[in-house]
Amino acid sequence: MVSTLGVAVVGFGWMGRVHTQAYARVPHHFPQLPVRPELVAVADEVPGRAAEAARQYGFATAVRDWREVVADPRVRAVSIAAPNFLHREIGVAMAEAGKHIWIEKPVGLTAADARAVAGAVAKAGVQGTVGFNYRNAPAVAAARDLIAAGEIGTVTHVRIRLFSDYAAHPEGALTWRYERERGGSGVLGDLASHGVDLARYLLGEIASLAADTAVFVPERARPTGATSGHARSAGGELGPVENEDYVSCLLRFASGARGVLEACRVSVGEQNNYGFEIHGTKGAVSWDFRRMGELSVSRGTAYQDQPVSTVYVGPGHGEYAAFQPGSANSMGYDDLKVIEAYNFLRSITEGTAHGATVEDAVHSASALDAMSRSAESGTWASPA
Repeated sequence: MVSTLGVAVVGFGWMGRVHTQAYARVPHHFPQLPVRPELVAVADEVPGRAAEAARQYGFATAVRDWREVVADPRVRAVSIAAPNFLHREIGVAMAEAGKHIWIEKPVGLTAADARAVAGAVAKAGVQGTVGFNYRNAPAVAAARDLIAAGEIGTVTHVRIRLFSDYAAHPEGALTWRYERERGGSGVLGDLASHGVDLARYLLGEIASLAADTAVFVPERARPTGATSGHARSAGGELGPVENEDYVSCLLRFASGARGVLEACRVSVGEQNNYGFEIHGTKGAVSWDFRRMGELSVSRGTAYQDQPVSTVYVGPGHGEYAAFQPGSANSMGYDDLKVIEAYNFLRSITEGTAHGATVEDAVHSASALDAMSRSAESGTWASPA
């Protein structure tokens, strides 16, 4: 028997739309799920945005104040896609109200914020899913299985990259993302958080790290009105960029493996250049998000001059079969969020966590805090 679950979305910028569309698609890709999400409420403080979302997607209620969602008894699960500085307050309030939460990363501005949300989730006995979507790619799941099976031997070192140009234009508006008080740690929270999650998901815990950070676009123009995404603003009053454009980080894993994580939001010529290369004592595996359904794999007994093959993932890898019937058929970014929505709803119905959780967010945030400490002190640091 299929039941309905009242859901709400708080924050209706791009990511709020992605969550909403994922809820709508879940029943089509995962018909075996015994619950169907019902779009009950949407909240956004920008005038008219929530009402437009309700008209377009069919939410029963549109409000400007997210606190009305907390008090709404019809809502049992909430997507939190508001700006970073609101994540702790909203996440704790929703959990304390007994509502399951699907919250975007970073879960607050610091590890303390993430711990507060995780603590509220645990105390309330609700589920807490976090938007580390890149681990949901079937090729990433296949790489994890390949590594766990020992097919590339003992992992020796990894390079993880997250390069983008979304903040490269000098006329990019000085939104909350560039403020320490509201945006937190800049590219660390925005992109490096994904890199840390991929590192942990694939290779295990990070024991210590050493980081360096930089701001390459030191000033931006303040916007004159409401903004969404990465809007431009020319001619306005200039203000300082307070958080990092770039981070490079050396990693030491508990396993003994070494790593390099590099992330930048102002990389001209790079559009979503995200991926990893992992080397072991017998082979290697690499993945590029822009070729999401492919892995480059080297394995065998040759060691020297060992060839590299392209492997196309297909049914049997992660949740690929829910989207495509055969190998090498393309999947996209939004499909990863559908998988995330499925894991969230499945966690609620089964009472057992599936996918990335708020505890994973705590680990990621602890590593980001350690990066900040390391960059400031010039020494190695350990995630708390």
